[in-house]
Amino acid sequence: MQWAMKPGLMKRLLNLWPPFFFSGIQVETIRDDFCYVRVRLKSRPWTRNINQSQFGGSMFSMTDPIYPLMIMGALGGDYHVWDKKADIDFIAPGRGPLTAEFWLSDAVLADIKAATEDGDKHFPEFLVHIKDQSGDIVCEVNRTVYVRKKRSAR
Repeated sequence: MQWAMKPGLMKRLLNLWPPFFFSGIQVETIRDDFCYVRVRLKSRPWTRNINQSQFGGSMFSMTDPIYPLMIMGALGGDYHVWDKKADIDFIAPGRGPLTAEFWLSDAVLADIKAATEDGDKHFPEFLVHIKDQSGDIVCEVNRTVYVRKKRSAR
């Protein structure tokens, strides 16, 4: 799967991936170093709930694979990476298009490398704010990622 770990190709694949495509989720930006991603949830009749706000499942989905993919892209193929745990806190109704930005700092990457150097598991946590067009936070998603260096790379 290393062939897919090019930012431009990853963006296209995610935008065509059925769970994103059919939910109106679009990856707008993936930085070349995988340390920044911006995702948008379009406002469509089928992405809204009975109250005419964005469906909470779509808001949750727009954050789902992003941090594991960013970590894999930034660190390379020597690591097992996947989502471990997540929770969502709805703060206000999400009306209209929504966006989420994801950041990986050099310090976080250094912590992951140090914590997994001997093959230990590491569980970094990330807080994602989903915002409306005015920049107001409509929900927060806490994501915990599992990271472990592959046996062959230790």
